[in-house]
Amino acid sequence: MALMFQVTTSIKKAVALINEVDAAKFPRILSRVLQKLHLRDERSFTEDEEEKLQTALGLESKDIQLVLETIAFILEQAAYHSAKPSVLEQQLKGIELEDDKISVFVKAWTANGKGVIENLRHRTIAPNQLEDVSWRLNLQMGQANSAKMKLPNAMFELGVKKDDGSKERVRMEFNHEELYDFYDKLETIQSQLDSIS
Repeated sequence: MALMFQVTTSIKKAVALINEVDAAKFPRILSRVLQKLHLRDERSFTEDEEEKLQTALGLESKDIQLVLETIAFILEQAAYHSAKPSVLEQQLKGIELEDDKISVFVKAWTANGKGVIENLRHRTIAPNQLEDVSWRLNLQMGQANSAKMKLPNAMFELGVKKDDGSKERVRMEFNHEELYDFYDKLETIQSQLDSIS
């Protein structure tokens, strides 16, 4: 299996901080991060809770942030690679995480890994999602100063569903050239998606 974690300066510092975290407190911290991992805009801990964590763990605010982000990163990488618990254990040893912390990660991943992967699969990158498309073609045949003309244009109405469940209608108008350019871009996107899957 490919390396899930590159040993960077940031990872080294985060691992050193995680290794210092009290073994009795670490499982609860990991559990909270695991529960909130799939929620894109929600932090694992509120600002008040992070301040309490700072005091309880004796770490600075930026160090708490680094620890929480690294725990989330490790879990996201495990999900991305659909890592088996034994592989996760081996990868965590590779970044020099201590055995007691590794066992907490492996235990949590064994119990919750499938659910985390499923939840992350349903998480979208963008807050808005296209729900429906309607269109019509217009053809302008004349104008006051020009009796003979043919100016086609396409009108699109996109139904967009937002994160909060509300819906919005987006209207766009294209002339022939603009529509052709748009189509070319969609074709490029489609071929890139096809090459990935």
